[in-house]
Amino acid sequence: MSEKLNTASVLAFERKLDPSDAVFHAGNWDDRANSAVWPPIRLREKSVRGTISNRLKIKEQDSSKLDASIANANLQTVDVATLPVEADTLKVQFTLRVLAGAGTPSACNGAAYRTRLLGVVNDYVVQHGFVELANRYAANLANGRFLWRNRMGAESVQVEVTRLQNGQPGQVWSFNALTQNLRALNELDESVMTLGGLIAEGLTGRAHVLLQVTAYLRIGCGQEVFPSQELILDKNASKKSRTLYHVQDVAAIHSQKIGNALRTIDTWYDGAHEMGPIAVEPYGSVTTQGKAYRQPKQKQDFYTLLDDWLLKDRVPPVEQQHFVMAVLIRGGVFGDAS
Repeated sequence: MSEKLNTASVLAFERKLDPSDAVFHAGNWDDRANSAVWPPIRLREKSVRGTISNRLKIKEQDSSKLDASIANANLQTVDVATLPVEADTLKVQFTLRVLAGAGTPSACNGAAYRTRLLGVVNDYVVQHGFVELANRYAANLANGRFLWRNRMGAESVQVEVTRLQNGQPGQVWSFNALTQNLRALNELDESVMTLGGLIAEGLTGRAHVLLQVTAYLRIGCGQEVFPSQELILDKNASKKSRTLYHVQDVAAIHSQKIGNALRTIDTWYDGAHEMGPIAVEPYGSVTTQGKAYRQPKQKQDFYTLLDDWLLKDRVPPVEQQHFVMAVLIRGGVFGDAS
């Protein structure tokens, strides 16, 4: 290059996997064919009288002070969502749009940088396409990872993925989610790879792809189900210690949480053989563990890999190229703040 190329100070990408919120309905396993008329699951409040169980400070460990603390009950008001007593199956449904233009920035204030970026992305698509990434996204639809805690302990989990065209259902894929491997995303059956092929077509722009995803979980009559929990920034504004998410009074999972599950495809970081897949994030962040698995000092984070690839002509290994493209599909703001 005749002149030094610098990272654009304004650089943003729109997400290319666009899920809706997932809403909850209830019915019976043997009546899945009529699930269109199943009633929605509503939230309700519950007040409970708990006990003091948190770790005590040293000065509070005196027996008399502990007795005094226990005498003051831990009163809580929480949101809960359960199946009706006559229904044993939870239905979770959302739609997923697959958009074209992966790797094309929605905002970039450096013309030379944009040209170089588009050239690198085009080379990647020519050499590898989006099949590897799309198959992994399809695997996370088939295995029901997007169900989160609801998946645990379910007796049966069936996932149906329907392609919608002109508002009408088309091709349908059906999966027994409990037989799918949550850790080995490269050991896929033919149905998953067929679905992955369609997602790849959507990412390349060769087809319009809109999917309706419906999961049925047989968990038992009256059992508790688990929508997303709301983050309440102003604790004084809410009297409840747990507030659950709803869409027009119907229990639901956040679209962001669905998206996080779908992009849990990163098995290219150090230690993946022990941890399994993690969500695609620039630093490999796993907030539930308080750890980042892609540290800049290891030169495995998104920014180091991208800069090496674009600015220094150091082509990353193929698996790290997949990671960089997966972050671009995720979307975000990646400009040089300095």
